[in-house]
Amino acid sequence: MPATPSAVAALRAGSRRDGDRARPVAARIVADVRRRGAAGLDAWRRRLECPAGAATPRPLRVPPGELPRAWRRLPADLQAALRQAHRHIRQMAEWQRPAEWTREIAPGVRVRQIVRPLDSVGCYVPAGRHPLPSTLLMTAVSARAAGVARIAVACPDPGDAVLGAAWLAGVTEVYRMGGAQAIAALAYGAGPIAPVEKIVGPGNSFVTAAKQIVWPDCEIDFLAGPTEILWLADRRSPPAYIAADLIAQAEHDPEACAWAVVLSRRQAADLAAAVSEQLEAAPNSVARKSLRRRGAILVARNRAHAMAIANDLAAEHVTLPAAWLPDLRSAGSVFLGASSPVAAGDYLTGPNHVLPTSGGARRRGGLSVADFLKVITVQEPSRAGLGRLAPAITTLARTEGLEAHARSIEIRTARAAQSPARRRK
Repeated sequence: MPATPSAVAALRAGSRRDGDRARPVAARIVADVRRRGAAGLDAWRRRLECPAGAATPRPLRVPPGELPRAWRRLPADLQAALRQAHRHIRQMAEWQRPAEWTREIAPGVRVRQIVRPLDSVGCYVPAGRHPLPSTLLMTAVSARAAGVARIAVACPDPGDAVLGAAWLAGVTEVYRMGGAQAIAALAYGAGPIAPVEKIVGPGNSFVTAAKQIVWPDCEIDFLAGPTEILWLADRRSPPAYIAADLIAQAEHDPEACAWAVVLSRRQAADLAAAVSEQLEAAPNSVARKSLRRRGAILVARNRAHAMAIANDLAAEHVTLPAAWLPDLRSAGSVFLGASSPVAAGDYLTGPNHVLPTSGGARRRGGLSVADFLKVITVQEPSRAGLGRLAPAITTLARTEGLEAHARSIEIRTARAAQSPARRRK
């Protein structure tokens, strides 16, 4: 379809998950767990998380000794893949870490930046259709690289892959719980679960709503909805590659958004044909439903128009030619060129795959080591240095009507100004 303003606006609106149904339910669950603690958590786990035919859910905490046993049960090729992913994620996090420094901002006035980790973090790992050990690594490894001492993982159904990944990441605290009740337990504590300072990780609409509800009391990463991909194609972009990436992201969720922007109607027709051909060759009901509901191929007038659309949508994943990158202002994560599939970023290239959606990339990038750190400023003026700054400080303080501020400076500088001879008199 032509990339008209109304067409782009429709995509933007469609990327927002409707929280009207989820929020009241999440609010009731969060309030109950906050009020009743372990009893409330147990009640909601019994109601929402019991396996089919079971009267009670499995034990809340996974015994720490089970984690290395789960790792040993994994096939060798999966162990190798997880190790490689762990190595790349940790290296990326270490490169991202803000530096500590000390500098002289004026004669006799030193300023510093120190970096300290959060004390505790909760990592939410979904377990809807399939286990997600990659999400455990993306969240827990980044927290560990930051130096977070306590990492609590919540997962409604952690199988061997998730538990083995937890062991690899150095996590010992894993709880079998999901949904809004898990978010509430992490935020406020419940029985053996102590509250955490921050909750990170993706989840369904109830998890997202619960994160929004606990936000005043517990920090969160961001609110994320269904996954998004935006492919910006020049005239050399292979339709088969674009189709493969759109289908790959569409299989995450029936509400996933898969968009492409091309430069001609012929490109649009070729891409539509490639998508149909690949879905016929490898049928995927989730992807087909998602593409039917949230998929779109837009025809832009030119490259500048295509980039304007990209910056307007601020999609979670953006693939584009390398030459177009300087014009991109907003994206969760960027994939350059035809040989950069989003699936590589989902697992192994190193940048975090926990990313903002629904236009959130206009305000921030994806999860990084900085989400687990506090950058603290330090100032250290000498007496002489403070004396040089005193006239400007007292002028500003009195301009703002803060006399005590000015006197707190003068009581120091006046004493410093006295000579030894004057003090003896």
